[in-house]
Amino acid sequence: MRITAVREISVPLEGNVANALVSFAEHDVSLVALHTDVIRNGKPLIGYAFDSIGRFAQGGILRDRMIPRLVAAAPDSLLDASGAGFDPETVLKTVLRNEKPGGHGDRAAAAGAIELAVWDLNAKLRDEPAHVTIARRFDRRGKAEGVDVYAAGGYYYPEESTQRLADEFDRYREMGFDAFKMKIGGASLVQDLARIEAALSVAGAGQRLAVDANGRFDLDTALAYAEAIAPYDLRWYEEIGDPLDFDLNRQVAQAYAGRIATGENLFSLADVKNLALFGGMRPGKDVFQMDAGLAYGLTEYARMIELIENRGFDRAHAYPHGGHLINLHIAVGLELGGCEAYPGVFQPFGGYPAGCGIGGGLVRPTDAAGFGLEEKDGLRPWLERLAA
Repeated sequence: MRITAVREISVPLEGNVANALVSFAEHDVSLVALHTDVIRNGKPLIGYAFDSIGRFAQGGILRDRMIPRLVAAAPDSLLDASGAGFDPETVLKTVLRNEKPGGHGDRAAAAGAIELAVWDLNAKLRDEPAHVTIARRFDRRGKAEGVDVYAAGGYYYPEESTQRLADEFDRYREMGFDAFKMKIGGASLVQDLARIEAALSVAGAGQRLAVDANGRFDLDTALAYAEAIAPYDLRWYEEIGDPLDFDLNRQVAQAYAGRIATGENLFSLADVKNLALFGGMRPGKDVFQMDAGLAYGLTEYARMIELIENRGFDRAHAYPHGGHLINLHIAVGLELGGCEAYPGVFQPFGGYPAGCGIGGGLVRPTDAAGFGLEEKDGLRPWLERLAA
């Protein structure tokens, strides 16, 4: 059994939305395929994955450095001890050969796309959903009954209005979601408070609405927003300042009684260690949002979860960023607190296919083998291009 080819393609995100810092109109995502010599239903078995949503594609890093290393590796060296599957950690080490420590940026996402494709491939070799493969590997029972979910949206649009925001969340509620997340920091504080109140008119309670500043705020602005939103008793206040400004995060945590959330832009175990040590995160309250697709894949992500647990935090307070199928399977397999969904934005990657059960505040994956990416109608044509 061997990997016969590794292919990648950059897929543009659909839609013209923006958060407090960036427009996604020009963003794309790296989609990769691992071809094998295993034949199923007359076709080679292929493992698919992508890095995640919210960064740019890493085609150059993949084509020039990582894919050649993987293709050059001895086929048997990539197999696990049983010989019946591929070893994600070995694949990760292979694609990172000759890379110096540090520099955890686009390189981490490029490696993550390849490493995650191994999990899709291994699950398909067993003809089972990826969350089952993940749970078995990490000695977990899994949460096949579903995990907590919220619909992420509330971005800034050229035709921005509070009514548009309320209408968007109404559509999500009709889909079965009962908790939501919206953006702040891209307008004045007064305007953002009006937007929060419009969202609450749908959410119904502060604990059903989170707000996300996408790293926009300096300390003074962060504290001003904290004071202004405190009466709403929101679910959490997310990504308040620069992701690596742990002191800012600590000071806000000291001043704000509500829950805070961060971590989606931390791409290494060392960064998460520093957040746990110096970021003021409060056990039993605050939320960790690291994303395997941006952080070298599930191998590194599982180490992050182990680290925060060893520091007194609970995996029930881990909610991976990303709003897509891959992180749904990770949340279910690792028994995390839950995950987000992008039901209305960031297609063709965001959200879940119709077969996923959404309701009662939970989402559960389908029984499709692997991550089930082939079940997303908008993504299927891109997968077919990589399969050809």
